[in-house]
Amino acid sequence: MARYATDEPIYALATPYSPSALAVIRASGSGVLSMIAPYFSASILDKPSLSAIHGYIKDKDGSLIDEVVAIKYAKGHGYTSEEAFEIMCHGSLPVIRRISRLLESIGIREAERGEFTYRAFMHGRLDLTAAEAVEEIVSARSERAGAEALSRLSGSIRKEAEAAKDAILDILASVEVQLDYGEDDVPEEWVFPSDRVNSIISRLSMIASTYSASRLYSHGASVVLIGRTNAGKSSLYNAILKENRAIVSDEEGTTRDYIESDAMIDGLPIRLFDTAGLRDTDGSVEREGIRRTRDLMKDADLIVYVLDGEEEDMYPEGGNILHVRSKRDLTGRDDALSFSSVTGEGLESVILAIKAKLVSSDTAIASVPRIDSERQLEALRSAVEALEDAEKAVPMGEDVVAMYLQSALSSLSELTGEITSDDVLERLFSSFCLGK
Repeated sequence: MARYATDEPIYALATPYSPSALAVIRASGSGVLSMIAPYFSASILDKPSLSAIHGYIKDKDGSLIDEVVAIKYAKGHGYTSEEAFEIMCHGSLPVIRRISRLLESIGIREAERGEFTYRAFMHGRLDLTAAEAVEEIVSARSERAGAEALSRLSGSIRKEAEAAKDAILDILASVEVQLDYGEDDVPEEWVFPSDRVNSIISRLSMIASTYSASRLYSHGASVVLIGRTNAGKSSLYNAILKENRAIVSDEEGTTRDYIESDAMIDGLPIRLFDTAGLRDTDGSVEREGIRRTRDLMKDADLIVYVLDGEEEDMYPEGGNILHVRSKRDLTGRDDALSFSSVTGEGLESVILAIKAKLVSSDTAIASVPRIDSERQLEALRSAVEALEDAEKAVPMGEDVVAMYLQSALSSLSELTGEITSDDVLERLFSSFCLGK
C-alpha cells in the first residue's frame, strides 16, 4: 500500500473543480497545523479543536491569496483521526490552484483517491463497511439509497457482524471444552446447538438477501421498452419521462435506433430505453436498430413488452418481462395491464407495475440493515456456508466443527475489515472520488 503511505501529510480539493461560490480544501497528517500556521493571518495553533477561524491565507512571499475560514481538527477529532484542517475559500479556480501550490510547496502532497477514508479506516475511525458507505452516500442516486448508506455508515452492518461473532464464539467455546478433555474425561455429551446456529444463519441470510434491491436503488435499473412498430412504446416512454422526448407518429419505423433517458419511478432510479419496433424489414438502418434492440434486451433488468391493443403476445411472460397493452381508449380492454396515451387512463398503474416487477426480489425486511457491496455479499455468504458446513461436520468430530466455526468467524472479520488483504483495500479505496 505504498501509494497510501500514512506517514505523509496529504491534501485534496473536497468540492468539484469548477467555479463556485465556495470551495473546500482539506489536509490531514502529523504536523499539518504547524505547517500551515505561518501562512494564515489569524492564530491557529492556540485555538481549540473544531474552531472555525476567519482570516487570510498568504503565499510564501506574503501576498494574500484569499479570505477564508479554516476549521481546525486536533489529533483524534477529525475525519481521519489525524491532525487536520479544512480551508473554505472562494470557488475561484486561480485561488484553488494557488492554495494547492502553497500546500505542495510546504510539504503536503496531493492525496490519492479515497486516501482520507483509508486513513480513517486504518486509525479505527471507521470499519470497512462504514468506509464503503462513505462512497455509497456520495454516489447515491435515490433518497432510499442515501438513507441505507447512512445506516451502514453509522455501523449497522458492523453491529450485526459483532453480534453474530459473539454468538459463534460462545458455541466455539463449548466445542473447545470438549477438545480440551481426553476421550474418557469429557464431562458430558456435547450436542450441536442447531437452533442457535440456524438463528445466526437466518439473520445473516436475510441481510445478504437485501443486496439486489439495494443495488437497484443505488445504481438504478435498466428498463427497455420493446414491441412491434406503432405499438405505443414511444408514447409510454414520453409518459414515464413526462416530456415529449421520443417522436410519436402513425408512420411505421419512426424509431430506428434506441434512445435513452434517466427517470425516477416512485423513488427508484431507472435508465429507460425506447427501441426500434420489432418487425421484418428490408431497410439496413432499421435492421441495425432492431439488432441493437435485441442487444439491449440481453442486459435489461426489465423488458416492458408493449402490445398494440388486441395484438397476440410475441414473448412469453418471464422473470424480467412485463406485458403492457396500449390504446386502451380504442379497445376498452381492462382485463390486462393497459394504458391510453390519449386519455392517460391506466398509465399510473403501468408505471407502478414496472416498479413492482423490478423490486419483486426486495424482501422488505425492516428488521435488518441492507447491503450494497458485492464484497459484503460474498463475506456474508461465506459465513453462512461455513456455519452450514459446521452442522454437516458433526459426525466427523468436534475438531472439524470447530474448524468451520473458525472459518465463519474469519468471514465476518473480512466483512468488517479486521482481516483484509492490501490488494482488496487498494481496489476498494481507489474507486473513491478525490477528497474522500
